Amino acid sequence: MRTALLQSSGRPGSVVENLKVLDEAAGRAAAAGAGLLVAPELFLTGYAIGDDIARLAEPADGDSAEAIAELAARHGVAVAYGYPERADGTVYNAAQLISADGTRLAGYRKTHLFGCFERDHFTPGEQPVVQAELGGLTVGLMICYDVEFPENVRAHALAGTDLLLVPTAQMHPFQFVAETMIPVRAFENQMYVAYVNRVGREGEFEFVGLSTLAGPDGVARARAGRAEELVLADTDPVALAASREANPYLRDRRPELYV
Repeated sequence: MRTALLQSSGRPGSVVENLKVLDEAAGRAAAAGAGLLVAPELFLTGYAIGDDIARLAEPADGDSAEAIAELAARHGVAVAYGYPERADGTVYNAAQLISADGTRLAGYRKTHLFGCFERDHFTPGEQPVVQAELGGLTVGLMICYDVEFPENVRAHALAGTDLLLVPTAQMHPFQFVAETMIPVRAFENQMYVAYVNRVGREGEFEFVGLSTLAGPDGVARARAGRAEELVLADTDPVALAASREANPYLRDRRPELYV
């Protein structure tokens, strides 16, 4: 399955404009043969927008979800995107996966909140492994800081995730996460990892780009630079199966020692 990574901060504070950016990117992704488009963390609203996060938060089946389902079906491409989810009287930093026919496949709430900004605006999620079937692959969802906890990604590996989608808002000076950690996570857990970042300055934050899709061999199949762009790479279930057969990490674990 060809996967398109949308490295963009969109138009912070404008849901309408961000839906337009997503629509245009979905068209380009579909024209390039992609079956899946992944957008960054909080793409729908913007990240550094303060109290507007709560004002712009929507339920998982809200107006924007309906609009994204429509554009996904129109372009024939699945879409994963970050947004603030309003539910249970609170707001979550969330991501949602919608299929190419407009069906909502999976919703995830960020379990590890980063820094005072996120802890001031969001409630952490409690479900670490969220998956859906897409294009012959078991696809999992995480958000940014979640992937920096090795046991978090290992839980996905043990649950059979083939492609881990990680909408992110990675900021300076932590670019080593994109450059080094993500390929390692893919290798040590024998999966593909699509890490899709914001880019440029927003408020007090400078997002570093460097979106990447890393394979189970620890090699980046695609890597963006420091500007807005759409990059594409293929995820191959046959190559993944061969890599898992050759790599003994998951077979050689001794979980009785890990307490």
